[in-house]
Amino acid sequence: MIRVAAVGDIHMGLDSQGVLRPAFETLPDCADLLLLAGDLTRHGTPEEARVVAKEVTDLPVPVIAVLGNHDHHDERPDEVTAILRDAGVRVLEGEGTVVEVDGARLGVAGTKGFGGGFVGRCGSEFGERMMKDFIRYTRRRADSLRASLTDLAEQGCETRVALTHFAPVPDTLAGEPLEIYPFLGSYLLAEAVDAVGADLAVHGHAHAGTEHGMTSGGVPVRNVAQPVIRKAFNVYHLRGREHPEPATAAASADRSG
Repeated sequence: MIRVAAVGDIHMGLDSQGVLRPAFETLPDCADLLLLAGDLTRHGTPEEARVVAKEVTDLPVPVIAVLGNHDHHDERPDEVTAILRDAGVRVLEGEGTVVEVDGARLGVAGTKGFGGGFVGRCGSEFGERMMKDFIRYTRRRADSLRASLTDLAEQGCETRVALTHFAPVPDTLAGEPLEIYPFLGSYLLAEAVDAVGADLAVHGHAHAGTEHGMTSGGVPVRNVAQPVIRKAFNVYHLRGREHPEPATAAASADRSG
């Protein structure tokens, strides 16, 4: 069994140093890795990124992250990424990474994702160039997630996690105003996950949403935005799969802690 700790939307500022570190230092007792589901900073400044970096530097478990929309606000995501990577964080955008846990290989595929909406209530690549660009950007993020999951499967990672900031399903948005659903996620992300298969999909972004959801292919989805889980992180137990190929064979993700 692999224990995955996850949290998103920690929104750290210059006054946040040390807030999460005591909880993060307990991770070896309950988790094998930590996933950060974006919006790690308030405004995406390098100064805020350094606060986050100090919070996770030299943790005794691997730390894997994607950026969120707040981390892009200052228009310096490359600097934010570099600061986090210098602190040992594996920051993903259209990439995958592998963690070895007691001889098992866990693959994590990550992308920020983007909005666009969900089946029956979504944008399309039609009309003005700006609208086409909006949806095409989302599609590129989803395509990169699919490619990363595929690569991890080809590397023999029978246990796989999809890490995004934006939501892949509407289930975990329940509690948010319906009017803003198109800005909280996209069904294209779920299609990417179901096309390859995963054991768990983790996201943030929806502060007023709910924790539990599922893709149409049966992959458990968890909204780990801190305002939703109301703790430093949640831990999910992945039991793995005997036959990883079909998405419907995805194992359950149990919450603890």
